Amino acid sequence: MSQINPGVQPPNRLPQTIGFLLLDNFTLISLASAVEPLRMANQLSGKELYRWFTVTHNGQAVMASDGLQISPDASFETAPKLDAVVVCGGVDILHSVTRDHVHWLQAQARHGRQMGAVCTGSWGLAKAGLLDGFDCSVHWECLAAMQEAFPRTTVTPRLFSIDRNRFTASGGTAPMDMMLHLIGAQHGRELAAAISDMFMCERIRNEQDHQRVPLKHMLGTNQPKLLEIVALMEANLEELIDLDELACYVNVSRRQLERLYQKYLHCSPSRYYLKLRLIRARQLLKQTPMSIIEVASVCGFVSTPHFSKCYREYFGIPPRDERSGQHSGQVLAMIPSPNEGNKNPAVMAALQRAQGESTYASVRI
Repeated sequence: MSQINPGVQPPNRLPQTIGFLLLDNFTLISLASAVEPLRMANQLSGKELYRWFTVTHNGQAVMASDGLQISPDASFETAPKLDAVVVCGGVDILHSVTRDHVHWLQAQARHGRQMGAVCTGSWGLAKAGLLDGFDCSVHWECLAAMQEAFPRTTVTPRLFSIDRNRFTASGGTAPMDMMLHLIGAQHGRELAAAISDMFMCERIRNEQDHQRVPLKHMLGTNQPKLLEIVALMEANLEELIDLDELACYVNVSRRQLERLYQKYLHCSPSRYYLKLRLIRARQLLKQTPMSIIEVASVCGFVSTPHFSKCYREYFGIPPRDERSGQHSGQVLAMIPSPNEGNKNPAVMAALQRAQGESTYASVRI
């Protein structure tokens, strides 16, 4: 598997052909979030950098979870030679992946395709045995089920995961962030940033960003006191509440409070409180011009050195590097095969229509 530094483009790169496997009840927003950055990359560069096809096992129309029916470009038998395959999942994923899907995905992997997934599509890759020994992301509703069903796969709560020749995104708009990272690696950060601007995206989230998994989903409705304590913590990140006071607010003892956190959140109350403050600090560093001193103060840290120490221990980098983006690592590159016959007329038509836009070919690569 080839990896390249972001912004370094191999010479004579041909258009890359990506197949989107649409499962029954797939989520349309995840598909759009993955495809639209490819379209905009073509438009802003003025070149056909990417081609994409939608695929179903028999070539017949498939219904998205919102009831819209999509007619695919190809079936398993008629699909062109692909450089990457992305499984698009959605509702009722356990019953959407068939034996035919598994066999086709395994065949694609044997032919050296890059394999990806969005929303709950990671379930399909895992069922085909293609995520054994890999990190992957999946929509938070499917996290627990995947961890139980596929113990050889490392299922993470990250928005997206890029691990060697596997790339998976959790769903919603997260596929856009993932595709922007891939585009930035292959064709430069300027292009990825320009696409982000066109879609009015505040920032491109990275692999260290986690899904905000609703605590109610993790705990159910059987722990109202714990949910109430967490809500109090979230509402008081600057002026911290003492743990004894928190326990008193919900009428439990300090020891009961600590047991609840250890049993259901697998950490101490103070550690969880610190995590909330650090996550908030990270958001402020990335999304506001506030100084590091100001961020430390509004997140309840008594000194900047203490804040920096905690931040580095939790995220692996100091706050100043978080803001400057010096921690960017290597990103997967999807290497195309030299096959000019994989043209999709709809993709070419979209590029031709874009020639009238003021942004056409506005980014040099």
